Amino acid sequence: MGISIVVTSGKGGVGKTTTTANISSVLASLGKKVCMVDLDIGLRNLDAVLGLTNRIVYDIVDVAQNRVVLSQALVRDPRFEDNLYLLAASQFADKYVLDQDSVRRIITYLKQRFDFVMIDCPAGIEYGFQNAVTVADGAIVVTNPELASVSDADRVVGILESMKMPITPHLIINRIRKNMINEGTSMRIDDIVNHLRIPLLGVVVDEDDVIAASNAGRTVISDKNSDAGHSYRNIAHRMLGESIPLDIFNDEKRLSSSAEYLVDESNNGTMLLNQIVNTGGAFG
Repeated sequence: MGISIVVTSGKGGVGKTTTTANISSVLASLGKKVCMVDLDIGLRNLDAVLGLTNRIVYDIVDVAQNRVVLSQALVRDPRFEDNLYLLAASQFADKYVLDQDSVRRIITYLKQRFDFVMIDCPAGIEYGFQNAVTVADGAIVVTNPELASVSDADRVVGILESMKMPITPHLIINRIRKNMINEGTSMRIDDIVNHLRIPLLGVVVDEDDVIAASNAGRTVISDKNSDAGHSYRNIAHRMLGESIPLDIFNDEKRLSSSAEYLVDESNNGTMLLNQIVNTGGAFG
């Protein structure tokens, strides 16, 4: 039986979809069977980021309304052999067309087939958010180093903690700009983590390569020279139990020591979710 992880934030535009696509791609490249589920009904962006739009025939609403069986709606990413699949959202349906029972039934079935079911959560904390988080075993909260983003993430963390998920929510800080942190014009990593009080899974720098990769329908992990791609690869390895320190600030000792300390505080940066048996690592 696999596990389901919702990628959420509260605020829109923080990079949930990019995070879902890149982490899923790394896990698939490491031999894990992964299914990404886009629950952003009415918008649907995950397929575009992955370059899979032309392959979509059916979506999650077709499955929920029994027009097709689930296997017909799954889209395989040919770049990862038989390890990476997508269940797309509907571009035209109303978000209220799905209910928690139908989503839970779909996710439960996928967990029997895949090691990871990565759920791309819609923005906000209302109906679509509730459908996504209530069927998940754990959560990755994505935030940016901005007050509004961290404030929304704090609200989401409170909701997730009240749900008593089997897996502790973890944090990714996205779109970090080192020069702004050094200049004191951006929130610092340790301030964000101390505010949200959940384990830090990784930080991702803000760089043009992420946008370029997304526009080309691929993930940035394929670019070996990308700092962001390097960060996503490290995040996925941490999810699988490897102890990898945060090193993107290794040229700035003050920030590096702070970030590494925060990871060490999160169960030594390894076995982040050892309450999940038979997984051998953080999430997997």
